[in-house]
Amino acid sequence: MANIDFEKLTQQMLDAAKGVITNHWGEAKPYAEKEFKAFTYNLKMIAELKAEGKITEEQARMHIEIQKSSIRVVLLTIEGLGILAVEAAINAALDIVKSTVNTTMGWVIL
Repeated sequence: MANIDFEKLTQQMLDAAKGVITNHWGEAKPYAEKEFKAFTYNLKMIAELKAEGKITEEQARMHIEIQKSSIRVVLLTIEGLGILAVEAAINAALDIVKSTVNTTMGWVIL
């Protein structure tokens, strides 16, 4: 996944999430930035593990689910954000990068 600009990927995810939780973005932004940076860092790690033959597609998918759960938990701590808004923000963020990640990775993990 060396072809992917992870900083750009993080920004795209943030922009997509912001579009969903606009009313709470001021409070959510620092948390979302941290979580989406961690998410893209983990995508990079998965790509490296794949290149080394140390992770399977199933393991990669499970790792992604753990990361999504982490984002969900953190964003749910923000007063005023409900589960539907948080899920919509996460889905919007992942949908914006899904094609790039899955194509470059060669696996369907998002």
